[in-house]
Order: sequence, then C-alpha cells, then structure tokens
Amino acid sequence: MSVFYWVLLTVAIIVAIVFSGLILLTGKGDAMSGGGSVRTSFKGKASFDDQISRWTLYLGVGFMALMLGIDMLSHYLKLGN
Repeated sequence: MSVFYWVLLTVAIIVAIVFSGLILLTGKGDAMSGGGSVRTSFKGKASFDDQISRWTLYLGVGFMALMLGIDMLSHYLKLGN
C-alpha cells in the first residue's frame, strides 16, 4: 500500500479531531433564538469569534479536500475491492 495514502489518512484524522473541537468550542446554545448580533468593527482587529469562524471554515474545506483526495487515491490504488 502507498505511504502517501496513510499520511493523508492520518492528516485527515487530525483535522477531523481539531475540527470537532472547534465546533464544540463555538457551541453557544442560542443559535435558534435569533439574537441578531451585529458586528460593528470595520477593519479592526478580528474578534475571537471571527477567528474561530474563519478557522472552522478553513478546516471544513480542508477536511473535504482531504476526503476527496483519499477517495481518489484509494480508487487509484484499488484499495476498496
């Protein structure tokens, strides 16, 4: 089997754990209450919530790309007989 496949799989597992941790960290409990918080900082320093949201987006997209890469590589290597 390919070492590259196992490296991708290991990185995907690490990304999934970090992604899950970020999701649990940002759980607020008032998601359906319609709080409507408006951020007024314009070109200011990003708040902690903004940074977490950005990292959640990056990790989500990265995880999806890793899963697609692993799937294509497994079909190329014929791992899923």
